[in-house]
Amino acid sequence: MKTNISKINSKKIIIISSLIVILIILISVFSLRNTETQSKTNSEKPAVTNSEIKYKVTFIELGSVRCIPCQKMQPVMKSVEENYGDQVKVIFYDVWTPKGKEDAKQFDFEGIPTQIFLDENYKEYFRHVGFFPEDELVKILKQKGVI
Repeated sequence: MKTNISKINSKKIIIISSLIVILIILISVFSLRNTETQSKTNSEKPAVTNSEIKYKVTFIELGSVRCIPCQKMQPVMKSVEENYGDQVKVIFYDVWTPKGKEDAKQFDFEGIPTQIFLDENYKEYFRHVGFFPEDELVKILKQKGVI
């Protein structure tokens, strides 16, 4: 009888030990994965700070890829980047993602899409909420010498 109890106890110990090892491995994997994601996200974050290239204007779009008016702004942003990319830095924050929401907090906005325009010294000089037609947006860029 004692032998059977010993066998049962040693099986329990093996099972519990195995579960602990598996748990430790899972925790390690998820920790590593989270660290890699944070590193990748931080390195991809477009900073609104001084850079080697001096832009006349920084155009920040606060929106979401799932918001219909925001989706209509995507071709406008692309066109601005293509036509004025040497003078205008275009930044998009998807505020419906945890990362984008965190990045956009500094801009104190109420609705999306919101366009924020910063001068070469990173001072806000214009803000618009809603869809912003390209021809009207370009007028705002020209206020700061974008040609």
